[in-house]
Amino acid sequence: MKTSAARDTWVSYGRNSVSSGLTRTFFWDWYQRAGHGLELLGDVTNRAVVELGSGAGKQAAALVRTQAPARVTAVDSSSAQHGRARELHADLTKLEMVHADAVAYLQQRPGAFNVCYSVFGAIDFTDPHTLLPAISTALAPDGLLVFSTLGHFHTGHPAETDARPTNIPVRQPDGTKGTLARWVLDIPVWTRLLEEAGFETPETLTVNDPGPDGRPPIATNIFRARRSN
Repeated sequence: MKTSAARDTWVSYGRNSVSSGLTRTFFWDWYQRAGHGLELLGDVTNRAVVELGSGAGKQAAALVRTQAPARVTAVDSSSAQHGRARELHADLTKLEMVHADAVAYLQQRPGAFNVCYSVFGAIDFTDPHTLLPAISTALAPDGLLVFSTLGHFHTGHPAETDARPTNIPVRQPDGTKGTLARWVLDIPVWTRLLEEAGFETPETLTVNDPGPDGRPPIATNIFRARRSN
């Protein structure tokens, strides 16, 4: 993904706007309004936590504000999103904003984290064949990975039954049309990929939302997986 401000797709497509960056709530579902919350991360007291594809830092900030982690590291490859996050959450001393490629960052930090999570973040937009092993490397033994992802495409079409990406349309900051690779995979595919990357068989949860104000219904799949010792 490009990181220069002029070509940064996330200027327009980013998950979190500046107006939504300040909150003490934490949701995993697509519409950010229902289902499970921070309890899926377990007790993070004095634990090192990393978020992948943190956007404007909404979830990471909520975690720092409401829990007692040793630190939360919020990683995003977008310069636009990284800048927004730093602007919004400069007051949080336990929150570290990192502008980096998730795979490269994790590979350089073996065993550094107790918990890793992603809310429609880097796991959706990075090849899982490289990202999931990098996460396994960066987690301490018995470390926990939690992530949410689309259970199906926005059109209602079912998720892919093979580990392949789909190019989704996006609008570039200059108004031109572009595409972004997104991995929308069904539960058995994610399960296989996690096990191949060194995780135990994951626990899976699904949140179904009929959609607010005429927007389409969306199913969110949530995965919780422990790194194998």
